[in-house]
Amino acid sequence: METQQSFADHAGVGTLYLVPTPIGNLQDMTYRAVATLKDVDLIAAEDTRNTQKLLNHFEIETKQISFHEHNTQERIPQLIAKLQAGVNLAQVSDAGMPSISDPGTELVAACIAAKLPVVPLPGANAGLTALIASGLVPQPFYFYGFLPRKKHEQQAALAKLAQHRETVILYESPFRVAKTLTALAKVCEASRPIVACRELTKRYEEFARGTLAEMVAWSQDHQLKGEFVLLIGGNPNDPEPEASDELAELPIKAQVEALIAAGNKPNAAIKEIAKRRQLQRQAVYNDFHEIK
Repeated sequence: METQQSFADHAGVGTLYLVPTPIGNLQDMTYRAVATLKDVDLIAAEDTRNTQKLLNHFEIETKQISFHEHNTQERIPQLIAKLQAGVNLAQVSDAGMPSISDPGTELVAACIAAKLPVVPLPGANAGLTALIASGLVPQPFYFYGFLPRKKHEQQAALAKLAQHRETVILYESPFRVAKTLTALAKVCEASRPIVACRELTKRYEEFARGTLAEMVAWSQDHQLKGEFVLLIGGNPNDPEPEASDELAELPIKAQVEALIAAGNKPNAAIKEIAKRRQLQRQAVYNDFHEIK
């Protein structure tokens, strides 16, 4: 067990500040966020061109370094080295909270592993902004973010999400909203309440509220623009009972061996256990073959 006092003296190492940025309206930038971006030595930005516009608006002259999903593995050792050398670093995404459907998670984990302080700042978040104005039950809620792109994976995810009794929050592209609502209609009753929010905090901010059937028709009759937050009202019915899984209590290797003993080929057994346990196939493969 370890504890971190965010504002203590950290003996010569730098601090990673997680700084939310506006999701549309620049007036949502907090005083503390502006001050932090001015005070740190370096800003790790998802898109330096996009962030530069923000920095110019607030007259922030701090230098940037790119940090996005395509260079994460390369950048993390570099950023950790800078922090260990005493450089204070701010990490920002293009909009909203770092790590929430945006880069950041791996860097935070690396900092914690290296015993470097991580300090989060509060700020704009599309999911919660949409939730509090949705009219749906705000808590408990279940945040999912972006759905898988592959059709069968998306259908499986929606089937599970449809069973949640909590309000479910999704992020979606305007090009896929209509298809997602249509897919949702296959696993939810037509009367399920749905709220679609677009262009949050911007001039054309809009909330569309209705039943799933109404929302499917609405999405097909309108030209949809802007990034969307979709909120699904909780399932009012008792969740469907899950089939019992007698293997669940066994070690992963033993689970694979049990399926092989039942007539499955090793690779098929590994794939099935990975799917059941929501694990990476490679992780199950390594466990079965005792690869460290």
